[in-house]
Amino acid sequence: MRTEAMDDGFSDKISYFDMTPRQPRSPWHDVPLEAGPGLYNFVCEIPRMTRAKMEVDTKAAHNPIVQDVTKKGEPRYYHGPIFWNYGCLPMTWEDPGIKGTAEVMECKGDNDPLDVVEIGSVARASGSVTPVKPLGVLAMIDDGELDWKVIAIAADDPMAAKLDDVTDLDEQLPGTTSGIREWFRWYKTPDAKPINKFGYDEKVLNKAECLKVIAETHARYVALVAGRTDTVGLWTG
Repeated sequence: MRTEAMDDGFSDKISYFDMTPRQPRSPWHDVPLEAGPGLYNFVCEIPRMTRAKMEVDTKAAHNPIVQDVTKKGEPRYYHGPIFWNYGCLPMTWEDPGIKGTAEVMECKGDNDPLDVVEIGSVARASGSVTPVKPLGVLAMIDDGELDWKVIAIAADDPMAAKLDDVTDLDEQLPGTTSGIREWFRWYKTPDAKPINKFGYDEKVLNKAECLKVIAETHARYVALVAGRTDTVGLWTG
């Protein structure tokens, strides 16, 4: 279990994500989704160029950020570093009780907050919160579950002003979207697992579609914490 101080402008509201002498806070429930016009709060779980598979524990009290473990109970690591900051959007949830469309093979949600791949040039600390600008979204199918990947850039990154949609990303930073897709396609194969698939003919959907996914997963989160959906063992406060 990690104990990490916030140093991101939210320190007065969210002191620590773990149990501490202060009141514990949840990175899933106590960080607001929106961070200003057109911006959303990105909770970093895994800093770029690192290997430890960190994640928000959605079932533990206050949802600490912890390292995933293997079936043998050993700490889980990627076989190589991830090239981007990776984490999630707070106050979102991919409902495992809802089937997707034919474009995503009618797969159900993966029971987690919405994942984010932040492509900026600065490595963000695990547990940090950063306003980001969404650019597009990739519909990954992982072991029969729909696992959306929002592609975003930190609002304070030098490239942020030049990027507003996935087409800008392909023009300004060619190879980024294909690199993300291929990394997530193959990253589980060293563990003898099959490659991941993608909906929508493997295209990264544009910003408008990305915002729809964010709105939908936020609405499902609201239903979850309001008790209108089975919590399926999740800690919701």
